[in-house]
Amino acid sequence: MKTVVYDKKATPNKLVCCDVDKPEPNDNEVLVKIVVVSINATDYRSIKIGSIPKGRVFGSAIAGIVESVGKNVKQFKKGDYVVGDTSDNGFGGFSEYLSVPEEILVLKPLEVSFKEAAALPVAAITALQAVRNKAKITEGMKVLIVGSSGGVGIYAVQLAKYFGAKVTAVCSTRNVEQSFSLGADVVIDYKTENFKKHRGKYDLIMAINGSYSLSFYKRLLNPNGIYVMLGGSYLQIFSSILFGSLMSSGSKKMRTLAAKSSQEDLEYVLKLVEEGKVKALIEKEYAFENTAEAMRYVGKGHVSSKVVIIVDKEQAE
Repeated sequence: MKTVVYDKKATPNKLVCCDVDKPEPNDNEVLVKIVVVSINATDYRSIKIGSIPKGRVFGSAIAGIVESVGKNVKQFKKGDYVVGDTSDNGFGGFSEYLSVPEEILVLKPLEVSFKEAAALPVAAITALQAVRNKAKITEGMKVLIVGSSGGVGIYAVQLAKYFGAKVTAVCSTRNVEQSFSLGADVVIDYKTENFKKHRGKYDLIMAINGSYSLSFYKRLLNPNGIYVMLGGSYLQIFSSILFGSLMSSGSKKMRTLAAKSSQEDLEYVLKLVEEGKVKALIEKEYAFENTAEAMRYVGKGHVSSKVVIIVDKEQAE
């Protein structure tokens, strides 16, 4: 089979497509023929800091078809359409086939395409766990989403609206209309408005992108409000982890989310997409042989939604 392997000596991309032996599932694994895989921050940021998977293959959000199963597998059978998040299990999604534990997979609804399904693991789960679990969102809450485009941002807007919040989104000019289309009540274009002078007050702030200080965010919180860091530069994330608890004085809480893969949560967001309550937006599609180019594009930042790689073109259409 073909796979895209990290090679630190390869230039300019360090990602090389090569032939390797097709894996065999062990007793508790499922062998998946991958149809589509999407790129997430966990992929391109890991390359930047030199955190390379053991198998040297990235790709954490997969959608595909069960090729075979181990003798102890109970949930799936050959031919099932499945979706999964491999980020806690060594990645490996930039491949034609991948063996994974059955507990990281869920069945793909027939009404949801492989492309849509692959755009959900990691990104949508991160947004869901921030909105529902960390912030315990309730109807009528005033929510500020800084970085309303990109993988996590598009789901944060939709899920906040789904739970009945009043959403203010912050993004660049090119993504203003998209944020409105996803349900944002107010959209702030940081390219034309000095957001650092913003004076709004919010019950929940989700910071996904943007170079703004913790003290700035805390000032925008209402009493009993919560700030949740979901993304940004490593310096921003580190600062939030290090100083967030120190700044959680009084009723205002400053938190950082480390999302975890979850079968239950993945089934939940797939159901929302199946019912038309959440949309899986895709900005660009790349052929499997152009995986390095796709990673380079996403790594530049400022993508408007999701980028997917088509591993099996026939099945993906």
